[in-house]
Amino acid sequence: QFKSINKGRKTNIIDSMLRMLEQYSSNLEDLIRERTEELEIEKQKTDKLLTQMLPPSVAKALKMGTPVEPEYFEEVTLYFSDIVGFTTISAMSEPIEVVDLLNDLYTLFDAIIGSHDVYKVETIGDAYMVASGLPKRNGNRHAGEIANMSLDILSSVGTFKMRHMPEVPVRIRIGLHSG
Repeated sequence: QFKSINKGRKTNIIDSMLRMLEQYSSNLEDLIRERTEELEIEKQKTDKLLTQMLPPSVAKALKMGTPVEPEYFEEVTLYFSDIVGFTTISAMSEPIEVVDLLNDLYTLFDAIIGSHDVYKVETIGDAYMVASGLPKRNGNRHAGEIANMSLDILSSVGTFKMRHMPEVPVRIRIGLHSG
């Protein structure tokens, strides 16, 4: 059998076994290196997603396995908005068109909030929620930050066009709460 494996050459069984073990070891090292790189890439994706979904301090505590203590904030202003007539727009649109609409609109909103001292809390369906004064306290600037951001969002929606219904104006309803 060894002659057939070694293509008819006479070789020492021990040498053949050592050569085969070296080859197996080399292949195993390559496989481990490959899997480690894949694991690192997935870990980076997970970390990025975690920091997008949670405040940095909370994400860091969760990654370290430490408990996250609830925190009280004295002064915060919240922004809420939704799309006027969203149910009707959705009924007249294909599912992918609704996804495109929300993606386009909230990409626009995300770009605007980047220039204000605010934190995006959540988007669910057509609802968009932002806060100022948390997770970083900003004294009494929270109301002004949210108000200015709201005006910028309102201004940008005035020129926003839906890809699939460019003739239909998009209107949003905005609510603020400060306390």
